[in-house]
Amino acid sequence: MNDYATMLEAARAAVTKASAVCRQVQSALDQVRSITKDDKSPVTVADFASQAIVAHELSERLGEVVLVAEESSAFLREDEHSAHLEATLAAVREVWPEADEDSMLEAIDMGASDTHHLGFWTLDPIDGTKGFLRNQQYAVALAFVESGIPAVGVMGCPNLPRDLSEPLDVPDPEGCLYMAIRGEGVWEASANDPDETPIRITRLDHAEGDEICVCASVEKAHTDLGAVGKVLDLLRDKHGENVGEPVRLDSQCKYAVVARGQADAYLRLPTRPGYVERIWDHAAGSLIAAQSGAAVTDIFGHDLDFSCGRGLEKNKGVICAPPRLHGLLIGAIEELGIGAA
Repeated sequence: MNDYATMLEAARAAVTKASAVCRQVQSALDQVRSITKDDKSPVTVADFASQAIVAHELSERLGEVVLVAEESSAFLREDEHSAHLEATLAAVREVWPEADEDSMLEAIDMGASDTHHLGFWTLDPIDGTKGFLRNQQYAVALAFVESGIPAVGVMGCPNLPRDLSEPLDVPDPEGCLYMAIRGEGVWEASANDPDETPIRITRLDHAEGDEICVCASVEKAHTDLGAVGKVLDLLRDKHGENVGEPVRLDSQCKYAVVARGQADAYLRLPTRPGYVERIWDHAAGSLIAAQSGAAVTDIFGHDLDFSCGRGLEKNKGVICAPPRLHGLLIGAIEELGIGAA
């Protein structure tokens, strides 16, 4: 049996260190751009640095691990990207001072493992790249998947304020970190204090008459906003639900915002036929939301299946909401024929 508590401790340390480095890179966007001569380079550097740090920290604490992640080191190994390599190594050394080029590149390539294992880790080193470049919301999302189901999840949200009254488009100096173990709940802590005692959070169900506040991406390409609007119109016009203004932010932070009750639902409706979600885009966030008391399924009400490789091949879209509202959303999607055929 896996020791989930030990795994959670290792994952928390890894994500906390990666979040610190991402915050440092984000605070020096113009400096990194000037070094690499590339407008998008800060998120590239942070992506690689985050993955290297998480892989290194997990292996140091847990021994050999199976990691399925988004990045490979091929880009950094090309001569024309030597400036990116140099900037990434400098960022990594902020928390892994003894790292050299070879050890960093090897750590990044640990993420090339496959999913054909009883258990594996999956990582999105920076989820929400455009949010990162706007100096707004992004996440470092890490989960351990066992038999196709996320069992341990840690998500660092370096710019997300813990005070729910604070604006989401202004970076918070401390940020939040969320941790969950399947069947045991979810906890919130500071994203930059690895020794802070976490606070357990639970979200209440959505009561009839309560305002419905939906998370929406800042980037329109991530979900079919027209279809989301039709779903909400149906709930308001046919079912008399009180539909409020959406909360807009990037990344898997949306799962955390639902988990802590700041929003009531996260809808990711397919933007085109045949699109398949990536496992690292949902493993950590879906576990955190589910352990808070929300229901997380695809748009047909099926559980998310992480056993099909790097994609959620058996699922279409994602619906995350407390139970009563989740049922209403699934019913509205079915009535409107969204995702059919």
